[in-house]
Amino acid sequence: MNSSWVSLLVLGFIFMMIFLNWTCLCLTQNGDRPATVNLGALAAYNSTIGRVAKKAIELALEDVNNDKTLLNRTRLVLTMMDSNCSAFIGTSAALELSKKDVMAVIGPQSSVIAHVISHIASALQVPLLSFGATDPSLSSLQYPYFLRLTHSDFSEMTAIAAVIRNFNWKEVIAVYVDDDYGRNGISALGDALVNVADIVHKYRMPPTITRSDLGSNLKDLSLMTTRVFVVHMNPDAGLKLLTEVHQLGMLSSGYVWIATDWLSTALDSLALDLDAIKSLQGVITVRRHIPDSYELHAFSARWNNLQKSGAVDAGLNVFGLYAYDTVWAVAHAIDTFLERRGNISFTNYPQLSAASGSESEVAELKVFDGGPQLRRSLLQTNIMGLTGRIQLDARGDLYGPDFEIINIVGTGFHKVSYWSNISGLSIIPPESRTVSSNNKSSLKKKVNDLIWPGYSNQVPRGWTVPSNGRRFRILIPWKKGEFKKLVEVEGSNVANGYCIEVFTAAVNMLSYPFPHEFVVYGSDESPPIYNELVEQVALKKFDAAVGDITILKNRSKDVDFTQPYVEAGLVVVVPVKKINSNPWAFLKPFTPEMWLTTAAFFLVIGAVVWILEHKLNSEFRGEPQKQIVTIFWFSFSTMFFVHREQIVSSLARMVLLIWLFVVLIINSSYTASLTSIFTVQQLTPTIKGIDDLISSNLPIGYLTGSFVRNYLSGELNIAQSRLIPLDSPEKYAKALSDGIHNGGVGAIVDEFPAIELFLSNRCGFGIAGQPFTKGGWGFAFQKGSPLQLDISTALLNLSETGELQRIHNKWLGISKCNSHINQDGPNKLRLTSFWGIFLVSGVAAMAALLVFVYRLALQFRHHPRSSDDSLHSGSVLRNFASFVDQKEIDRKSEGSSKRRRTEEEGEINQTTRE
Repeated sequence: MNSSWVSLLVLGFIFMMIFLNWTCLCLTQNGDRPATVNLGALAAYNSTIGRVAKKAIELALEDVNNDKTLLNRTRLVLTMMDSNCSAFIGTSAALELSKKDVMAVIGPQSSVIAHVISHIASALQVPLLSFGATDPSLSSLQYPYFLRLTHSDFSEMTAIAAVIRNFNWKEVIAVYVDDDYGRNGISALGDALVNVADIVHKYRMPPTITRSDLGSNLKDLSLMTTRVFVVHMNPDAGLKLLTEVHQLGMLSSGYVWIATDWLSTALDSLALDLDAIKSLQGVITVRRHIPDSYELHAFSARWNNLQKSGAVDAGLNVFGLYAYDTVWAVAHAIDTFLERRGNISFTNYPQLSAASGSESEVAELKVFDGGPQLRRSLLQTNIMGLTGRIQLDARGDLYGPDFEIINIVGTGFHKVSYWSNISGLSIIPPESRTVSSNNKSSLKKKVNDLIWPGYSNQVPRGWTVPSNGRRFRILIPWKKGEFKKLVEVEGSNVANGYCIEVFTAAVNMLSYPFPHEFVVYGSDESPPIYNELVEQVALKKFDAAVGDITILKNRSKDVDFTQPYVEAGLVVVVPVKKINSNPWAFLKPFTPEMWLTTAAFFLVIGAVVWILEHKLNSEFRGEPQKQIVTIFWFSFSTMFFVHREQIVSSLARMVLLIWLFVVLIINSSYTASLTSIFTVQQLTPTIKGIDDLISSNLPIGYLTGSFVRNYLSGELNIAQSRLIPLDSPEKYAKALSDGIHNGGVGAIVDEFPAIELFLSNRCGFGIAGQPFTKGGWGFAFQKGSPLQLDISTALLNLSETGELQRIHNKWLGISKCNSHINQDGPNKLRLTSFWGIFLVSGVAAMAALLVFVYRLALQFRHHPRSSDDSLHSGSVLRNFASFVDQKEIDRKSEGSSKRRRTEEEGEINQTTRE
């Protein structure tokens, strides 16, 4: 009995354990988290970056697995393999990792290896998370499973381009390792330097560099005139290069060496000896900017302790930090993947099995079924890491590139600037710019002072004159006749003239020697075509072109022009003649309407003054004939301010004062106009400017080979059949003198300085109208030439000191003739220009009359009249007329007499009644 119960209990316990195991199995199959997840990693253990990244990945894996809040007891199992800086070994290692059913691969650090294994990752749907492959071409849609948890070289090259722009260097030499990393990095530099500078030379170095490779290449570099170098290599080869550069004296004053982030990585991780440090003095490098944080300081202290204990043989660099953050980003993505019940399963690649055979090792490669979902989780990851915020864009590149600009000085280095893709260069760290935005002086300063190679604190100009005896070749146009005063060839490599003297004066102001030689373009039989002359410089056949070269928009696309040294707008030149003498010329200043209005106002003002003065002033009284003469005399004598009559009335004085002001203006205008009539020139034929020339059918002359022909036909739509090429001032004069009826031209269109020279001793021609274009002459240099800025600065200095004007006066001189023509002929003064002052004078006269009549009416009303006068209303008008004509003093005495008679009559009547 007891044994039976025991047996039953044992069987029950067994069945219960089986049930529990079955339940756990069911739960696992329904989405419970796995105990482990496989990851792979690739790093080059024999490289500076690889050694640091390997240890950083191990530390991150340890921290992730110890974090109880992440992955919910699922542990990451990492298989790390050495790529040995070899694409072949790296590819083999990647295939080995793929056989281990890894969900993701961290690495590689090399762009060359990343290019190869990205194809494998895409085929097997295994995300590849690189912390060091910076080749910009890896962001192509060709590699959907390549995700970059650092910034591409394009951002770094944009930061370097900002430095080059800040110091206004125009030419750059690129030195790079000849692999995917180097070639595509320099290609990104070229894109970043568009409209900033030109990469004039690209020097390739083999991936495995030797001293002989360096010697042959650096010898060529030392002969170049460009002194700005950008070095894009790996740390080991780059340090060898700079050491050799230092020994050859190419790290002396005047040179600029900019290294990409390989140098800052080497400085962070390697203990360089004193000789290596000496070879880096004055070099500029960049480093990815990592914001300060408590976590960063703690991890740096942890790393230093490991380094002191011997567990790590290299200092911490930014790629080690990115490797550490990559592990955490993968852990968070896997955590999200598992929470969403992602499918961790692998299936055979059917095409691969068919191609290689079912028993081949390659056939063991399997496709990760949950790869697309894990990739989406990685793209959605947004966490804070040691390097800052870890967040990828839609393509899989890390957001927010920030860089530090570093200057190597002494045994260390100091940060001279920061670069952000949002705000560019600034001496303020990116994370502090919003806080310090009120500090305007700091924002204006983009880069702190640097120590340049040769321990110089003067910014290098970025180029030097050739050290191999080569001279700069300057192209000058051939000129004929008097135009040789602009450019004249006097012998072998000897030139003179206005343009040449301006150029020579600018060259003499340079702070360095400028060996050059002049090369003539064109001849008497083949005049120079200026567009072709400029094209020779654009094709880099010549270093510059000097002469009467107009700065045009289409030319500026191909060459760099200096500051204009003279204004050169287009003008129209026509024959002129003096106006013929005319006995009635004194009438021409005024139009008939003006003459009639002026005469009428003289009479009106004279009449008004007579009315206002008649009752008060004896000089305005007398016989009718005398009074009419007085009105005429007074009216016209005011023209010369010789009126002798005294003015008594206040109203008359006001009217006369305003009228004399009007007379002053009329007299002055008449005198000025009459003077211009006797000196004015008239056009023959009647051409007032470019508009009249366009509307006419006259033939037009222009300088052979100049841009004038294209401008007149293309911009102004003048028929080309009307355009006549002429190649010298003498032919200009003959064509204009012959006229349109004798095979000549009706006008010449050319630039103002050339016309100044043409008219300096020819009084039979003149400029019609004003210049109808704006432009100037400048010197043309090759695109990106650093000479352009220095010559432009020298021209500005010449202008400020007055030297440009002195040279202009010397060669172009002051014309003996009046070259500008009054294109309107004699300027007659019209009534429309004076109606305002006539209106003021007329209103004043009318107002004075109204006031006078009003006051007169009041006086007449209170004027004592006899009883007989009051009985007959018909006599009122006669009395008023008599009152008006009566002098003011007589009227007053008569009124007193009448009052006395009235008083006497009253006394007699009173006596009679008594």
